[in-house]
Amino acid sequence: MKVPSASARASRSDELGLRRALSGWMLPLLVAAMALLAALSMAGWVGSTALSRQWHEGAGAALTVQVPRPMEPAVKPEGTRLAAAVALLSAARGVASVHVLTDAELAELLRPWLGDSAGQLALPMPAVVAVKLKGAAVDLGALGRTLEESAPGTMLEDHGVWMRRLSALAFGLQACAMLALVLVCGIAIAVISVATRAGLAARRDAIEIVHGLGATDGFIAGRFARRAMLLAASGGLVGGLAAIPMFVALAAFAAPFADNARPAMSVQDLLAALPLPLWGCIGALPAVAAAIGFATAQMTVRRWLRHLP
Repeated sequence: MKVPSASARASRSDELGLRRALSGWMLPLLVAAMALLAALSMAGWVGSTALSRQWHEGAGAALTVQVPRPMEPAVKPEGTRLAAAVALLSAARGVASVHVLTDAELAELLRPWLGDSAGQLALPMPAVVAVKLKGAAVDLGALGRTLEESAPGTMLEDHGVWMRRLSALAFGLQACAMLALVLVCGIAIAVISVATRAGLAARRDAIEIVHGLGATDGFIAGRFARRAMLLAASGGLVGGLAAIPMFVALAAFAAPFADNARPAMSVQDLLAALPLPLWGCIGALPAVAAAIGFATAQMTVRRWLRHLP
C-alpha cells in the first residue's frame, strides 16, 4: 500500500490553495506589530493604575502640618506649641503616626530650592509634622480648628488638590491606553479583512468552482477562518514575545521609584517585578489574535460569497 506523501496530504487539506492565497509571513508580521502595540497599551494601563494606587496610598494618606514659633507656649494644653500640636494630632481619629521632621530632614526638603545653604538659614523656621492616616476618614475641618485654638497660625495641608490632579492624570493615562487598545484592535481587524479579501481575489476561480459543485458557505468560510486563525495566532505569539524585552526595559526605568527598589536589579529580578496582569496580557495575545482572525475571516468570506451568482 502506497503511503501518501506529505505534500499530497497537505494539498488535500488545502483544497482552495490558501497557503498561496494567504501569505505565511506578511499577515503574521502585521498581526505581530499590532500585538506588540496592544501589549504596550496594556502596559500603559497597568502602569497608570499602579501609579494611581501608589499616589492614593502615599500622598493621599498623608498630611503636612506647619507649626510656626514651635517653642513658644501653647494656648492649651500646657507645653510648647509643637508639643501641643503633636499631642492633638496623635489623639485624632484616623491618624496612624506622627513624625516631627528634624533639622536635617527640613534642610533636605528645602535643598532643591535653596541649594546646600538650606541648613544654614538664620530665619525662624516653622516645625513641620508629617502625619500618616489610617483607613478611617479624618475630619480635617474640626482638626484644623482644634490646632488653631491650641497653637494659632498652625497650617494643615491635606494634599487634596494635588490628589485630585494626580487622579485626573491617572484617569487620562488610562483613557489613552484604552483608546490605543481599541484602535489597535480595529486596525488588526482591518488588516485581516484586507488580507482575506486579497486571498479571495487570488483564488476566485477555484472558489467559484467548488461553490458551484455544492460546497457550502460554511465550508469555504471555515477554511479561510482556520488559515487566518493560525496566522494571526502565530503573529500574536511573536508580538507577545517581542514585548517582554520592552517590559523589562520599562521595569528598569521604573525600578528607582518602587518601594522595594535595590541599587542593582538583574534581568530575573525585573521579570519577577512585572505585574501579573502584564504576564496575563502576554499569554492572552495569541488567543485573542486567533479569535479576531477567525471571526474576521468568517464574516469577510461569508459577505463575499453572498455576491456570487
